[in-house]
Amino acid sequence: MNSFIYYRVKKKGLSFATKLFYGTGNLGYGSMGQTVNSFIMFYATSVLGLPGLAVGIIIAITSLWDGVSDPLIGFLSDKTKSKTFGRRLGYMLIASFILALNNILLWACPQFENQTFTMLWLIGFLLLQETFNTFFATPYSAHCIDIAPDYNDQTKTQGFKTVFYICGLILPSLLMYVFMPESSGGGQFDKQGYLNIAYVNSALVIICGLISVFGTMKRARSMPNYDQGIQEVSDKKKKGFASIMSGYVETFKKKDFRIVMLGYSVSLIATVFITSVGMHLFTFCYHFTSTQISMLMICLFGGAIASQLLWVNIVKKYDKKQTLIFALSVILFGISMTSVTFLFRGFCSSDTIFWFVAPCLFICGVGSGALYSLPHSMYADVVTMEQYKTGENNSGRFTGYYTFTYNFSNSIALLFIGILLDLIKFDSTQPVQALSVQNGLGKIVFFGSAIALTVAICIFSRYSIKRSDVLKVQIKANENLQE
Repeated sequence: MNSFIYYRVKKKGLSFATKLFYGTGNLGYGSMGQTVNSFIMFYATSVLGLPGLAVGIIIAITSLWDGVSDPLIGFLSDKTKSKTFGRRLGYMLIASFILALNNILLWACPQFENQTFTMLWLIGFLLLQETFNTFFATPYSAHCIDIAPDYNDQTKTQGFKTVFYICGLILPSLLMYVFMPESSGGGQFDKQGYLNIAYVNSALVIICGLISVFGTMKRARSMPNYDQGIQEVSDKKKKGFASIMSGYVETFKKKDFRIVMLGYSVSLIATVFITSVGMHLFTFCYHFTSTQISMLMICLFGGAIASQLLWVNIVKKYDKKQTLIFALSVILFGISMTSVTFLFRGFCSSDTIFWFVAPCLFICGVGSGALYSLPHSMYADVVTMEQYKTGENNSGRFTGYYTFTYNFSNSIALLFIGILLDLIKFDSTQPVQALSVQNGLGKIVFFGSAIALTVAICIFSRYSIKRSDVLKVQIKANENLQE
């Protein structure tokens, strides 16, 4: 009945090489995604000269589409039959190549005289980008649940995935330093610099995607029903596309599914405020150079990388819920300290205030180290419990519901940010913004992220699954199948 869970108990754990190959896939994907998340709002408003509201609407629409497509692709990958690539790997392989091409075209936007054409170019290629992001990311995340054998192995595999993802997050800052030096005269306003970063990211997406697909193929082929999809389940229950969203509603009604989906979504809203408006804040309020901004991003994501061993050790002693709540509190503390530097920025030179902002962002990064891995691991535990109850491996569909929720919340947050940029009268044509605009940018970043983090802590505090619960389920599945 529960052969999938039984396999997770009895099968030898993942090898170091398999974890490494799996995690590598997140490097190119993470770098490309972070470039879009961190730079697209600034690029569209301050380089292409589009209004903040228009950009907010464009990004919100594409992010919403990303969310809607997630359960669709998850459903498809669950049902896919392929002796060569199984359920997930074919999607990841195809997406790697298409993403690489589309990413270059996205950042190669011509300088149209008519802004309407610029907006059409942006929304068209962003929609394609989000579509094939889903083709890669949803099967990739479900693939981890498929191949990781037990509670501890799942946590370790998510750790590998997180390290590579964070390396991907820090890479755009390094590339910004290389391709947008102040000596070029353009800095973060240099249009060609963004395209050069896109070339590097596209190459990485292909290389890392190939490593992840072919490096984990042997392990995936050793899994039960590797090439069978879930057709036998579908025949019994007659599931189809029409039932996908009703399935989402049913999933959302389940307490721990709902808590992880909502908690992670709200947590990411905090990062949306920081990443999408952070470039504006550091450029127009702190007056940092592109080099200084790159160094700050390195501090932020460097803290996330440096803290991985810390969180691994903490989660061995405490449950994931307690560890995650502590990590979110660390981020909140770092945000609060950064807001103090904002208040005193007028009393120091930008070079001086930089050295106060950097350690604050490092603290935020330390907390973020857990945010990038623990919610995914917690969700995998919830999926494991559900699979034991039903005997079905629907990890792709559940992963799609998970990503749909946080992409939907991101789309709302991005639309809201676009509206706020217009309300504070941000003018991309002005190299120096009015003091009221600068204060408005600070309020957007600091109040927005602080509120989101506080709400996320409250949500995650209601999570009920413990390590012992997951281990008991795996042991019971083993005993049932031995009888």
